[in-house]
Amino acid sequence: MDPLENNHKQRRWLITAIVIVMAALVGLFFLRRGKGDNGERYRSEVVDRGSVTQTVSATGTVSAVTTVQVGSQVSGIIAKLYADFNSQVKKGQLLAELDPTPFQQTVDQRQADVAKSRVEMANSLITYNRQKRLLEAGLIAQSDLDAAKAAYDAAKAQLDQSLAALRQAQTNLGYTKIFSPIDGQVVARQYDIGQTVAASFQAPTLFTIAKDLTKMQVQADVDQSDIGQIRVDEAARFTVDAYPEQPFRGRISQVRLNATVNQNVITYPVIIEVPNPDGKLRPSMTANVTIEVAQVRDVLRVPNAALRFRPETKDGKDGKAKTGAATPAGTPAPAATQTAQQAPAAGEQSPAGERPWAGRRGGADQAGGGERPSFERGAAGLGERGQGMAGLGRVFPGGGGREGARRQTQVYVVGDKGALRQVTIRTGISDGHYTQVVQVVAGTLNPGDKVATGLATAKVEQTGTQGARPPGMGRF
Repeated sequence: MDPLENNHKQRRWLITAIVIVMAALVGLFFLRRGKGDNGERYRSEVVDRGSVTQTVSATGTVSAVTTVQVGSQVSGIIAKLYADFNSQVKKGQLLAELDPTPFQQTVDQRQADVAKSRVEMANSLITYNRQKRLLEAGLIAQSDLDAAKAAYDAAKAQLDQSLAALRQAQTNLGYTKIFSPIDGQVVARQYDIGQTVAASFQAPTLFTIAKDLTKMQVQADVDQSDIGQIRVDEAARFTVDAYPEQPFRGRISQVRLNATVNQNVITYPVIIEVPNPDGKLRPSMTANVTIEVAQVRDVLRVPNAALRFRPETKDGKDGKAKTGAATPAGTPAPAATQTAQQAPAAGEQSPAGERPWAGRRGGADQAGGGERPSFERGAAGLGERGQGMAGLGRVFPGGGGREGARRQTQVYVVGDKGALRQVTIRTGISDGHYTQVVQVVAGTLNPGDKVATGLATAKVEQTGTQGARPPGMGRF
């Protein structure tokens, strides 16, 4: 066979094989696209009935109920230590001792001053008595007696001054011994033997003593948007990094008024009392606090992702995809539903502090398409934390909270062939993953219905673009 003809046949076979492979790939592409249109176009989750618990999260610090810092009122060198870390001490027990030498010398000097003042006062008294007798005999003038009396009074005052200085020196000498003011356990010790304690401007802390470590407290910093939901005597639970799998439970004892401002973030301290019989909790541990502020049981609930989902539509003018509250083509959108999502129902007051969202973020209203800022989405279950419905009252099983905390929005039920059906609902509390359905305003929503949470094709498109070669890269 002619080699030229053979090469020609091989080329035809190669071109035929390439055409067949390309046709198969095109057919597979349209097949997968058709399947997506028939029901795999959207990710979905099932609507069910269950419990929803709204919580407030905060961080805090574990500490003893009573902590005393023991310091020194005088300056000096640490001569002796009688307590160390973790030492159990009693009230009045000697903890440390400063070098008493300079203070003892001061006491000795003041005692000498007192002795000298006593001698001077005695001499002044003798002179005064002599001048009194001479005046009675008419040998001196009255002014001489008055001068002697003044000298005696001055000597007496000098003696009192010397005695006061002596008492002060003795008091400072007594301050060289540091005693425990309470019964407790030494948590911290800041000085060692030989170190100099300087008490010129303020009393330095030598020891930190916790009174009773079997009773601890947590000071949690709660954000101002959540503080209105916290009540005294409510139950709280928290975990610490040392025991991440073990929850600790306590009771709120105080909601303090002294707010803290840190980088324009305002928080209020909430004190939680917790028993610590086994001693697992230690001072200065970081606590991750969770406080249950509302709970409902056996209610219809939807995933929060379904509340954020809005289907994509095409703009007839520019052909660009935009996000809106309209239903896909082929699914009618009730006019009454769209009207209900823009304004409260008749006779209903708007939630306190709710802001009008019409005209913001591309004209999206509160319940419609544009996504609201995270600090306004907590009550409807659209925020990251799913908490923060300011003004929410206590909710009993089966209840729905105050009317002012309910928001109106839309979810989209996925039909058998992938068609979306819009349902307008009024939401209640949220636990960060599920949101309570208080009322179905328009449409029907039952347990077992699938609600759309996102587009199923998004991940496929990302996966398909990962293997693409950058522009300009040749074949290998």
